Amino acid sequence: MVEVTPSRSRPSGRRWREVVPVALRWGLPVLWVLWAGLAWWAEPRESTEAQLNRDLAGGRVVSAQRANGWADDGAYWASRPRSQYASNGGMLTWTLSNGQTRYTFDAPPAPGSYPGGPDPSTGSRQDALLAELTGRWQASNVLADRIGGAAGLLAGVLIVLWLGRLIGGAPPLVGTRWFWFWVGLLPFGVGVLAWSYRELWRPPSPPVLDRGSGWRGVGWLILAGVGISLLVSIARVVFGTTVVPG
Repeated sequence: MVEVTPSRSRPSGRRWREVVPVALRWGLPVLWVLWAGLAWWAEPRESTEAQLNRDLAGGRVVSAQRANGWADDGAYWASRPRSQYASNGGMLTWTLSNGQTRYTFDAPPAPGSYPGGPDPSTGSRQDALLAELTGRWQASNVLADRIGGAAGLLAGVLIVLWLGRLIGGAPPLVGTRWFWFWVGLLPFGVGVLAWSYRELWRPPSPPVLDRGSGWRGVGWLILAGVGISLLVSIARVVFGTTVVPG
């Protein structure tokens, strides 16, 4: 009689239930750190016209564009603001060879001076260089775009893993699924980190009888969102836009 040994090449369902929480426990914070580093580097930084002149003189400017604001500023914590092109806009944005983006506000150009730009023979050297660089904004795949794209990809993976575990995994221990869904919308992925900490790293030992409801999650989203925005604003004033961009 031939005995057939069960194959061990595929983990059982129980083993998967043990492996997935461990993988998420370490994977989510690592993904967040990688995303935060890239997003911080590529986030637009407010600067000055004097800095623009220094960047132009040093040959560090890769592309430039006039704009009248940001297309999706604050749409979601994982989004990257993109400047809205305007030929007579009062904002100048430029990308550097190191992948960073800077912007400053100045007087709009004279009518008809853009997108072709002023005549280099009559305009200033800055205007001539900006006119040349403006055409590269859409045509060139600069390092800033690649860094921003990588940050967006990491954020997407982070969100998918978190939502997949929240919706398809075991019921949360501290709050309901709706509670953590709303908390997870906090800026900068703070809510995802909070869920990872309370549900994976430091789950409660005894069962929590009064778990947070969806309405409580909305309250946390509003209060904590306002608090985070105030902290970021204060930090930007104290440390400057180089350290705290936006």
